[in-house]
Parts: sequence; structure tokens; C-alpha cells
Amino acid sequence: MAVLLVFASGSTVASAAPDSADPGLAPAAWTATYDGPQPYPDVNIQWDVPLTMSDGTVLKADVYRPADASRAAVADKTPVLINITPYGKLASMLVTTALSEPVLVPFAIELVNSINFTGTPIAGIDDLKRALSSGLLDSFGVDQQLVKSGYTYVVVDARGTGFSQGQWNVLRDREQQDTIEVLEWARTQPWSNGKLGMTGISYSGINQLQAAAQRPAGLEAIFPVVAGADIVRDVLAPGGGFGITFIAAWLASVNQQKLIPDVQSMLTGHFDWKWLGDRVSDPVTYVPQVLEALLLPSVDQMSPLTRDLITAGNSVRDAYSTPLDQIEIPTMAVAGWNDLFLNTGARMLDDLTGVPDDRKKLIIGDGYHFTVGSDMGGPGEPPRINTLQKAWFDKWLKGIDNGIDRYAPATIHSYGNGWVQSDDYPVGGQSYRRLYLNPAPSGTAAHAVRDGSLTTAPGDRRENWTISPGLSTICSRDAAQASVGVLSIFTGCAEDNRLAESNALSFTSSAVSEPTRISGRINVHLNTTTETPDGYFSVMVTDVAPDGTSTVVSSGQLVSTMRRYDPSKSVVAPNGDMIDPFYEIDISKPEPVVPGQPTVLEIGSHATDLVLRPGHRLRVDVFALNLLKGLPTGPSTSVAGFRPETVVLDPSAPSWVNVPSDRPIA
Repeated sequence: MAVLLVFASGSTVASAAPDSADPGLAPAAWTATYDGPQPYPDVNIQWDVPLTMSDGTVLKADVYRPADASRAAVADKTPVLINITPYGKLASMLVTTALSEPVLVPFAIELVNSINFTGTPIAGIDDLKRALSSGLLDSFGVDQQLVKSGYTYVVVDARGTGFSQGQWNVLRDREQQDTIEVLEWARTQPWSNGKLGMTGISYSGINQLQAAAQRPAGLEAIFPVVAGADIVRDVLAPGGGFGITFIAAWLASVNQQKLIPDVQSMLTGHFDWKWLGDRVSDPVTYVPQVLEALLLPSVDQMSPLTRDLITAGNSVRDAYSTPLDQIEIPTMAVAGWNDLFLNTGARMLDDLTGVPDDRKKLIIGDGYHFTVGSDMGGPGEPPRINTLQKAWFDKWLKGIDNGIDRYAPATIHSYGNGWVQSDDYPVGGQSYRRLYLNPAPSGTAAHAVRDGSLTTAPGDRRENWTISPGLSTICSRDAAQASVGVLSIFTGCAEDNRLAESNALSFTSSAVSEPTRISGRINVHLNTTTETPDGYFSVMVTDVAPDGTSTVVSSGQLVSTMRRYDPSKSVVAPNGDMIDPFYEIDISKPEPVVPGQPTVLEIGSHATDLVLRPGHRLRVDVFALNLLKGLPTGPSTSVAGFRPETVVLDPSAPSWVNVPSDRPIA
């Protein structure tokens, strides 16, 4: 398949003659099939169905079945879709009820969408508004259109959350075993035809990948949205920096909702006292571990579970790394360039080695965790998430030849270039090229601590540029990412990095004269010194427009003592340069630096896809901290404090950024 470039307006930029079987970017038939009348008029719901696990713990499930006009469940056996959630099936029900309200909710959405925030400091609200219509909420709740089209939908409270008994196991071995047992239960129910799929976003996408890697009987397709397969490197401690903002907010959310009792059971005299005892014994799962990891100066002072979380080679850490190469069933994944789990999402096609190309698809939009899909469903865009999901399950669970197996393997929203379809991601035709960090001023970043250049050769003199930890990155796209997109409403921060750059060392290329494609992961080879045996460096790569707007397109971070990487899992360019380091992240085995002695850091920066337009420039910003995205752990802080850090600009030992582009940038 040739690469097909599509602007948001829907105009085709370039394409070869497509295969007649190629459905294109947005097949109208899929949307019509989703939005049109379904074979079953209503939905029957069985509340709080008890599922007894092999250890005796009882989980609670709501079962949604196709129904006739009287809401009586039909006798037909159907495929079954399973969503296992820690956020409470009560929340799923409330979302589903709201979405199914035929008059008030559509009116409310239309009213909200009629308010235009463009040009205001909170213009990012428009993306949040669009997310309401993207189909994302149907993946969080229960998609009643799917049920009416002939699927049974089962929503289960994960162990220790919602109305389920037990202690929250947070995606570890016992919870993974629960998932397999729930699938087997669903497969063997009298209303099931034995064909299973899994659905859901975030946590409910992670457990899809975990289950599929175990290849349980009956599981034939999954549709994970913003899901991760490497929890430590995705969100817990990317580059060794503790993901405090997201982790703290997420734990607070789940730990609060899991304490909400089943009021109906209290009123009917059937209250589950075992549920109450389990909540009393574990009221704030993982909160003590977070506090220990942040505050205790030594790993030896930490509890066994905390040590397992921050050290490598144990069952807890192993549970948080899903072997995607073990998955063999059809998988369509939806990711976002600004999502927390982009580290996993961007690798999905490469890592799903056991799945044929026609059975694995990747959608990457320009969204955050809460706004993914906000750029889908409009003209020149892929179909909504709910539409794609129905087409996917219709193909693999019902055998309907709707063409989704012929959809492009990679459908991505390229910065500055609209939606792109390709046989792979990264898009082909790129070569890795060095751009050196040069102390010669670019003349474009007077607002930064220091203004340097990116050039095709090292500078002609040695300089040491020092940077102090600061708070400016609170106003950045990384901060918006850590807040799952909530802070993205402030476009002055999320869409322009200049305020953050007031505390950065900035290095900017000359302007490109032709459209220049960049596709893939970026790596910054940084020669550094610190005053202590540890440091914390973060980088942001930006597209600088002629008017000076600096838009982040990739970012990464690294704690100096966590710089050790596994060569067997890392990727190097043909010339031997590191382009994708796979850090070991074992805080019990730090690799101290010698204060004042130059130390090279390979800072992996997230994958991206963009076209630098004529007149635009590429920039690398270097920071000494990365609030709100991360903080150093207690052992790192006890050694390093928050001391100034230095980038060594030495022609004999240069620093550079390795960029995959289709032509030289400078």
C-alpha cells in the first residue's frame, strides 16, 4: 500500500492508485452500520452477578444482553465482550445511562459544543468537548449499540474495587488469574456462543494485553485504547523519574471509589460484610509504597513491596511487563501522541510479532489520555472509536467481511500534515542523522537560559552550560500529559513551550527550505556533569514556527544513576548510534556518576511523526527537572538534592540529537 496523506480538510495530498479492496481512511459504511438501526431493540441488564474465583473471592459483574422491546433478554447465543475495570462498574453504568438518554444528553453536548473557546487562554477545552463525541466514553462505559447489534457485554469490578471482594491486586498475578477465570466463565455461559472479545480504555486496555498474551480459550479479538504493556517505563518511573502527578491522582481516584458501598444491598439486608473487611484491611492500596519511594533515602528502609516495585527481576515487576510477542489474536490499538502510554502505543505494530499484518492495526491521534479520539470522526479523519471497535469485533467475532482487515496497519495523525495511512510505523524512508548541540547562538531563543544551535557539525569551542532545577515545566505539554490532558486546556502551555523554555538550555536548527518528514523515536546523546553523584535531565524536542511558537513533538527524561540500559533490548542506528535505549530501571543498583567528571547520557525521547514545513526549525530543550511529570525518588534526592547541572559542549566529545528524517534538517 502506498502512503496516503490526508489533511484535516479531507483533501488528498498524494497517493498512488489504491487497491480496490482498500477501505480508505474513513469508510462511510462502518459509520452507517454503527449509527443505523440494530437487530435488537433494547438491552436487558443483570446487576451484580457474583463470580466466584478459584480462591473463593467473589467478584461482581453487570451483564448487558440483547433484548426485545419488553427488555426481556433474547434466547440467542452471542459473542461476549468483557471489560474488567478498577473504576467501578457503577461508574460505567452512570456513563452508559447518561449516553443513552435520548434527548437531554445530546442537547447538552450540542450546547457545550456551540461554545467556541478559540482565541481564549483555555482554548484546549475544545479538544475535551470533541472527546465527548469521539466514542471514547462508549469504551469506558457500555456501548449499547454494540449490545443491540448482537453482543453480550460484561463489566466486572476488578478484585478489591467496586463491589468486588478482595484486596486490589493492581494488575499483578492474582488479578491476571482472575481475568482468565472471568473469560472462561463468560465463554461457558448459556447465552454465550463461545467467542470472546475484550474492550476498555487505560487499565481495562492493559488487562486486555495481559490476557491475550496468555492465549486463553475463546478470546479471539481485543480493542485496547490508550493501553500500556510496560508499566514501569510507561508511567511509574520513565527514565527513573517517579511519575508522581499521574500516579498520585490515579491512586486517589481508585482508592476513593472502591470504598463506595453497595447501597442497595444495605437496604435489602444482603450487605457483603466480607467486602467491608477487605476494604478495612487495605483502604489505600499502594499509597504507602508511593510515600516510601519518594521520601525514604535508602532502598533498605523500604517495605518488601516497595522494593519489588523499584527493583528489577522479581514477580511484581515481571507482572507489569506484558510480552506482546506472545499475542496471536486480532488486535486494534488506539494511542495518542500525548498519552501517558505512548511508549507502548508507538511500538505496538513492531512488538506484536505473533499477529499477521491484516490482524493488527494501530491508530495514533493527537490526543491525551482523556482526549484521545478528539481528532477522529470528522472530515478527513478516521471513524470514531466506537465505530472502529464495532467494525473490528464484527469482523473477528462474527465473520462479517466489512474490510477492516484491509484497513492500513498504521493510521496516524502527523503533526503539521494531517492523517497518514501507511504499512508501518515509523513510516519508511527515514534515515537517522546527527544534529550537534552547538554553543553558537541561533538567534531564536533569547527567552531561554541559553540560546544555542543545532548544526551538522560540532561547534568550534568548548563551553559548559549550567542549568538549575526549576518550576517552568509546570507550564508544558509534559505537564498536560501527566495530568491526563486536564491541563491541556491552557494552550499557552500545552501548545507553546516558550514559557517552559525560560528555564531551559535551547538549541535550535536553521529553518528548513523544504517539507521535511520526521518519523520514529528520537535520542539525545548528552555529555553532562553534576556536582553530586546523581542528576535528573529531561529533554523536549519542538517544532519552532516562523512566529516563534515552539510546539513539543517529543520528550524524554533520565535520572543519571539509572542510565544503564540493556543492549539486547535497545536499538542502534546503522552507524552504531543509540536511538532507543531500554533502561533497566533498578533503583537498588544505581550507577553513580563522579561529580565534575563528564558523563554521557543516552536520553530516549518518545516517538513522533511530523513534517517540518518550510520556515520551521527543530529545537532541543534541556531541563534539570520535569515537573509535573516526574520527581526523583528518595534515594536519588538524598544524593543529588536539587543542585545545578551542566551540559558539556565539547567538540572532542560532542552532544547531539539523533533524528529520523527523510532529508537533512540543517
